[in-house]
Amino acid sequence: MFSVTASRPFRRLWALNSFAYSVRVFIALAVLMGLCWSLDTMPRIVPLLLGAVACALAETDDNWRGRLQALLLTLGCFAGAAFAVQALFPHPWAFAAGIVAATFGLTMLGAISRRYQAIAYGTLILSLYTTIGMDQRSDLTQAFWLEPALLLAGASWYGLLSVLWCALFLHQPVQQTLAQLFRELDLYLRLKSTLFEPVRATEGSQAEVRRIKLAQRSGQVVIALNAAKESIFNRVDATRASSRMTHYLHLYFIAQDIHERASSSHSPYEELIDVFFHSDVLFRCQRLMRVQGRACGHLARAILLRLPFDKGDESAAALHDLQASIDQLQARQHADWAPLLKSLRALAGNLGTLDAQLERAGAPQARGDAGDGALFDRAPRSWADAFGRVRAQFSTGSPVFRHALRLSLALAAGYGLLHVVHARQGYWILLTTIFVCQPSFGATRRRMLQRVTGTFLGLALGWALFDLFPSLLLQSMFAVVAGVVFFSTRTTQYTVATTAMTLVVLMCFNQVGDGNVLIVPRLVDTLIGSLIAVAAVVLVLPDWQGRRLDALAGRALSTLAGYLRELTAQYRRGRNDDLPYRLARRNAHNADAALSTALTNLLQEPGRREQEGDRGLRFLVHSHTVLNYFSGLGAHREALADGETTQAILQTADALATALDGLAAGLAQRRVAAADPAMAALGEALSRVPADMTDAQRLVRDQLRLVQGQLVPLTSAAAALVHDLRIMGAGAP
Repeated sequence: MFSVTASRPFRRLWALNSFAYSVRVFIALAVLMGLCWSLDTMPRIVPLLLGAVACALAETDDNWRGRLQALLLTLGCFAGAAFAVQALFPHPWAFAAGIVAATFGLTMLGAISRRYQAIAYGTLILSLYTTIGMDQRSDLTQAFWLEPALLLAGASWYGLLSVLWCALFLHQPVQQTLAQLFRELDLYLRLKSTLFEPVRATEGSQAEVRRIKLAQRSGQVVIALNAAKESIFNRVDATRASSRMTHYLHLYFIAQDIHERASSSHSPYEELIDVFFHSDVLFRCQRLMRVQGRACGHLARAILLRLPFDKGDESAAALHDLQASIDQLQARQHADWAPLLKSLRALAGNLGTLDAQLERAGAPQARGDAGDGALFDRAPRSWADAFGRVRAQFSTGSPVFRHALRLSLALAAGYGLLHVVHARQGYWILLTTIFVCQPSFGATRRRMLQRVTGTFLGLALGWALFDLFPSLLLQSMFAVVAGVVFFSTRTTQYTVATTAMTLVVLMCFNQVGDGNVLIVPRLVDTLIGSLIAVAAVVLVLPDWQGRRLDALAGRALSTLAGYLRELTAQYRRGRNDDLPYRLARRNAHNADAALSTALTNLLQEPGRREQEGDRGLRFLVHSHTVLNYFSGLGAHREALADGETTQAILQTADALATALDGLAAGLAQRRVAAADPAMAALGEALSRVPADMTDAQRLVRDQLRLVQGQLVPLTSAAAALVHDLRIMGAGAP
């Protein structure tokens, strides 16, 4: 009993996303620091630590075999970069040309996959660490190979530790990504429940704000789904016989289904609120969704702590209350309520199935109908495929190409400027530029503020620690602790991470010299490097989000058309969660999330963006509403009875998909008519569907009618986007 109770605090600590990572980093840095201190070779600590840091920055989530392969490739790139810097450093013009070419080439290679993107980024960082090490070198007789060898030794040590760690704790990253996914579903369900708040249309503006927030929250769920999918996919082949991994795959499919059901809509919420304003049915819907959201949160905790999950009886009771409330409304036999009562029945059935999915999540032996269980592999199939992805980015319309060119020119400008400011300490300018320069203006501005603030705090704290704790041994311990803080916060609290890394640099350089001499140059270089990064984002092929809205909006519509075609196929042949269907659904949600992210970045750009952002958000509301209606179709998939009625309904669905494709093509050509007579004809086609139909046929017809009702406002919103782009032309924002 004592051992179980005592293990719970450690289990909670181990479940934290950053704890295991921090332990691994602590072991890596502490061993390097302790080894150098015990062997009295502290001058070697700086390149060893920087090599380990660069290797950690190049790390991606993978199984141990994949991580070992990535490590070998990383070390090869690191060796080439370090020796190239050694050879070119004494020749300024050759060095400038080399750093520009390497930056452009490595950034473009990031288009292959996330693994190559991380390795390219780490290689750039290591090349600048090599440059800084040579700049700080006091022993001019040092062997040519020593600096690269020390950097590679530090990188190899961390890389081998990472591979071993991955082999020992294979499932932990999957647990963490799945737990984050169900936490996001918890937040999404809670936010979705607010749409059932019985508030009259006078608060319509608040309803639209909630819809926008819901679309943005759905984007966070999509990001979590993608992260969980990649984490599982990277390990499922390596653990084919593992019942644990099979259970995690089962949970992932459950999360996909929950997201589809939670994001579905069966009728306009304003109509439900207006008709059932004095009934308790909307409160029942709201309560059930909140209870199911809490259940998702409890499931997330159970996954992290590896505890059994018990959904409990609260959601079943809430579902029973909702169905009783609908039965009471049905008993009143109000003719005008009939269509909306059918929608409420569909909603209750959908939430009932969602509740059953949560029940299945607590039963590892239940596998359900996950179809073929395959996951789509987005990695390149061959070297030809990999370089084909890179070639496809060679155009000024590609964000990857624009960022590669922008970053290359920014480093060239920084290299020229450092010779004007102070050549011996100026290479921090280049390092700051790489860290600050991001693909979008909003992200770059945010990173600049975080970087400058963190550097100032780190320098102030380092100066104080130098005076308070002059012992070099204590300072080496501070460096290790600060390194752990950097890695545990670099993706969540970048200001704190920058403060910690600044401390690492000061404490390590103070082991071999006077760290105080770095304080002022480091602050000045950070300011200069940050300003160069912002100037590059504004002046060099600026990637203003407003100029991409037509492409992103068109992509959203074309993926919606693909999703609808897969839904139509499911209603023809029956429900099957096969890979083509899941891929079409995920593409539609990914495109919706990309549009939402672009609009968020747009509102952070300089100039007056309110009107442009408002039109983009209006389009997002309508396109996301269409996605919700499609999710409603996906939640109730089944084979429709053969006959003329089914044929007419599904032909109308095909016509809707064609209309969405046509609107997407119009956005691509920047020619969208304010209204299309063919869309009105779709409504007439739906009205001509025979009245004698089954409940399943009626549900599909009603959902398609809801989609058809969104086409006119969606077309108007698309026309407004195109109008804005024509006004912008090629001018500055």
